[in-house]
Amino acid sequence: MALARRLERLGTETAFAVSRAANEWGAQGHRIHPFHLGDIDLPTPGVVTEAMTKAIADGHTGYCPGAGILPLREALADDTNARRGTLYTPDNVVVQPGGKPVITKFLQAVMDEGRRVLYPNPGFPIYESQIEYLGGTAVPYRYLPTDTGFALDLDQIRSLITDRTIAIIYNDLQNPTSAESTQTEREAIAQLAIEHNLWVLSDEAYFETRYAGTSRSIASIEGMAARTVILYTFSKKFAMTGWRLGAAIAPRDVAAVMATMNTNNESCTTHFIQYAGVAGLRGDQSEVRQILGILQGRRDAAYEVLASTKGVHLTKPESTFYLFPDVTDAMALKGIDDVNDFATAALRATGVSFCTRAHFGRSQPGETRDYARFAYSGVPAAGVTQGLTLFKEWIEG
Repeated sequence: MALARRLERLGTETAFAVSRAANEWGAQGHRIHPFHLGDIDLPTPGVVTEAMTKAIADGHTGYCPGAGILPLREALADDTNARRGTLYTPDNVVVQPGGKPVITKFLQAVMDEGRRVLYPNPGFPIYESQIEYLGGTAVPYRYLPTDTGFALDLDQIRSLITDRTIAIIYNDLQNPTSAESTQTEREAIAQLAIEHNLWVLSDEAYFETRYAGTSRSIASIEGMAARTVILYTFSKKFAMTGWRLGAAIAPRDVAAVMATMNTNNESCTTHFIQYAGVAGLRGDQSEVRQILGILQGRRDAAYEVLASTKGVHLTKPESTFYLFPDVTDAMALKGIDDVNDFATAALRATGVSFCTRAHFGRSQPGETRDYARFAYSGVPAAGVTQGLTLFKEWIEG
């Protein structure tokens, strides 16, 4: 029997495909240095796990409101306002089983079939997947390499907006490039959204995964809270990737629609896990700071080796837990033309597994350089140095 034709438009998170290849190589007895998946190997803070255990003991194991329990919605509104200078209330907050559902429900709420949605490319592959699966037209916009990292190609973005454009997905503190917008870029995107009456999905998954400076949200710019949905996730800050807890912070009319979608899709986010989220936001932050300090040490270790590797070019980002070096010249040193062949050769020669630019959306016209993404969130600092030193020696050998 035939399956639905729309499945032909459904993509996936391609980092998991790299994970399968690494696991298969490891199953043959080879040592793997896993830089491919943005998971975190650090324990969730005790204040969070203890609150979950208590919530189960207290009987919070049944259904709860589709929008989420009020204590968590209050805590999220308070935390968002304190860090972003906004004025949200619990009515703006819809709890989700992770950050990913926010992408799908945002698109379901604002995008009719055939409408255009701009999204970052390279970028999180689920953007493209869900736009196309839901019948929209996925329109990629690019980043330009600079001496200090990657910058939005604002001229290209302006040229891509038509009367069929309904929304732009904006990932400040970006995966995979670690790009952070300047305030000028942020205001330019806001101006385009206001001028063309666009919705904005502001993916702020890494808002607090930063090692210097202060994060800022496009939602805090005048006129933007009314047209912006913030994607919030507990996964990064609290090392809760497998807990599946996140939220949409949205205008009230959009929040109400997303709450109804929750009722249709999941009924509710796991009840007792929401109490763990409250404890994470309201409780002691010392273990959260420790997580960030450990990630910074890994960032420094990874950068030190890669920056000294012949043919590898990169800048040192102050946010996320990724490095996205240009490996074009390193590939030439190894006599390899295809970046995925380069990744396979590196895995088999060194055990170092990583994603490439090809895993983050279809290449755009005019791209002439090749990039690789190294996620250091799941590798201890000593392992970071050991694995990337093997990678360096392989390239330079």
